[in-house]
Amino acid sequence: MLVSTKEIEVRYAETDQMGVVYHANYIIWMELGRTQFVKDLGFNYAALEEQGVLSPVLDIQASYKKPLHYGETATVKTWVEAYDGLRTTYGYEIYNQEGILAVSGSSLHTCVKKDSFRPISLRRKFPDWHEAYENAKK
Repeated sequence: MLVSTKEIEVRYAETDQMGVVYHANYIIWMELGRTQFVKDLGFNYAALEEQGVLSPVLDIQASYKKPLHYGETATVKTWVEAYDGLRTTYGYEIYNQEGILAVSGSSLHTCVKKDSFRPISLRRKFPDWHEAYENAKK
């Protein structure tokens, strides 16, 4: 199972009035983790989109355990929790700089044609991606 790691310096603009990271920013960090995961597999989201394929979020979940603050470094760990050739569930854990779990979550995605939003099978359309995801999943 491949687990990608992405470090993020918490910026002031990502915090709320309480001085902690605003909850929606963790969702953005999950996207950064997903993008890193795809890169670590040797692929590129932008190249997929250039071929007329998008990967929308169907569902997303986050459990907040411990706040992160401005000036800290967050580490996002990302992996494929489940993959069936049509849908992919990514798992996430976001840690503070002491290695304490701050957020855990998951997101469910599918690939669709950009012009029609009809689902496509990675297995048929992109066999190299399919094989990489099969080998990388949990």
